[in-house]
Formats: sequence, C-alpha cells, structure tokens
Amino acid sequence: MDAIISVAHVSKTYASGLKALDDINLEIRRGEIFALLGPNGAGKTTLIGTICGIVKLGDGKVGVDGLDIVRDYRKVRSQIGLVPQELTTDAFETVWATVSFSRGLFGKKRDPALIEKILRDLSLWDKKDSRIMTLSGGMKRRVMIAKALSHEPRVLFLDEPSAGVDVALRKDMWAMVRALRESGVTIVLTTHYIEEAEDMADRVGVISHGKLILVQDKDVLIKKLGKKELTLQLQAPLRSIPTALERHGLQLDESGLELTYGYDAHGPQDAVATLLDDLHGSGIRIKDLQTTQSSLEDIFVNLVKEA
Repeated sequence: MDAIISVAHVSKTYASGLKALDDINLEIRRGEIFALLGPNGAGKTTLIGTICGIVKLGDGKVGVDGLDIVRDYRKVRSQIGLVPQELTTDAFETVWATVSFSRGLFGKKRDPALIEKILRDLSLWDKKDSRIMTLSGGMKRRVMIAKALSHEPRVLFLDEPSAGVDVALRKDMWAMVRALRESGVTIVLTTHYIEEAEDMADRVGVISHGKLILVQDKDVLIKKLGKKELTLQLQAPLRSIPTALERHGLQLDESGLELTYGYDAHGPQDAVATLLDDLHGSGIRIKDLQTTQSSLEDIFVNLVKEA
C-alpha cells in the first residue's frame, strides 16, 4: 500500500529551547487508520500540527499525497481535515452556517446535500439551526468534525476526538470514522482512550519525548509484545514457593492462595504443561485457573517506561 503522508527526518525546537520532535521518520499508508499514542507532552500535537502546516516546519521534509507541505501549502491544506483538541468555533453562528462557511474557505462550490449528509451522519441534523454557544461540549466536538469534513479531505486528523464526548456520541463518531475509512479517507488519530486505538487502528505509532519509538501493525504488535499470564487458585495456602518451582518465576500473593505465572504466548508450547506437572509433583493442588493477555495499553505503558 502506498504512503499518502511521508515524514522524513523532522525535528522541531521551539524558541524556549524545548525540542518537541527529534528526527521523526514516518510513512502513513493511504486508506488506513493510524493511531499515534504517547503521554502528555510527547510531541503528538506538534507532529500533527507540522504535517497540517499549523506549526512551522523545523528541520526535515513532509509530503502529503506527493505534495510538499511548504512549497505546495494551499494544495496540501485542501487535502487535509483537522479536528484539534481545542473547541474553537464561532459561538454566535448556527451549525449549518459554520459548517457551510468552512467548505467555502477552501473554494468549494456550495453543496447543501453534502452538508446535510455530514450533519445527519454526526447526529447534528436536528441542531442545524442552533447557535454553537447553546450546544454541549460533545455536540461542539461533532461540529468540529463536521467542519473538518466539509471540504471532502483525503486525510482526516483527529487530535483527541473523544475528549468531552459521552459514550453514546463516541460510538456514533467511531462508526462514522470506519465509514470514512471505507470510502478511502486516511484517518490519523491521537487518543488517551487506548482501547479505542486497539479497536479502531490498523497501525500504531508510539511517541515519547519527541522520539518515535515504535511503528507497527496493531495485531503484529500485540502478538509480538503481548504477554500471557496464568493465575492459579490453590486449594490450600502456601507459605512460600517450593525450591523445585523457583525456575518458573512464579509470584505468590499475600494470602498464599494464588500463584501467578507470566509467559510468552509464542514461546515453548509445553511451558504451561511442564509447570502443571511440577506443581502436581510438589503436592500442590489447583482449585481453578485462568489466563489473561496483555492489552495494547499494557504494551504502551511498558514501551514508554523503557523509552
């Protein structure tokens, strides 16, 4: 799949001396949902702002659909829709007027049918004549998305789109994001709701202290770095782990009634069977057991700690 966004050796240092981006290299594929994860201050918003032309490019080069973001600024901007974290809309305008005006800013012809479709898809149609200042925070967020989609961009950036949005609105929003991806729009999102990235994204990038520390297909990442954990509930409490079992790296809880065994799901196939045999040989009887696997959130936290 070809890249619609190409970021090459991009660095950004602000006047304060803060190095927000440090030699970022990234390609985002056409038609994918790409999730950019990182703690506060990691550089996510600076990277998005740089690609969109809002933050002045420091060192390096950025291309969008074969166009240079500096040399071809106007053409690039027409290809991009951006939903920023901040809710910045004209409070006294109606929903219909502000979304229609956004389309006009890009020199697009009036298209009431398209504006109606966008508003209906975002459950905003019944609010079309309402002034922005009368809307809830979640509805204002939807208006921001409608504005970003009004000029039919090929790339949509969503910077913390779920902030201030309730669960019902969030589900509708992600349904629309999936539909946009199906229509060929490339989606780049940052989010603090890592379960959303796990559910939505095709690929994941992790940024920390301005450095892109990992880019990987989501499923491959979970498969490669995800760990499994086996929890064993015992019939009788243990005071300590027997010497014969120390090689398994077991953890005993305070009650002495629960053992935890961490292992690589793609490691030796007989690891769990060997453990169970050793438990039986040590006279330890098991009442129940269950397994869990690392989520994307677990992996993200560990990667940031390592970085």
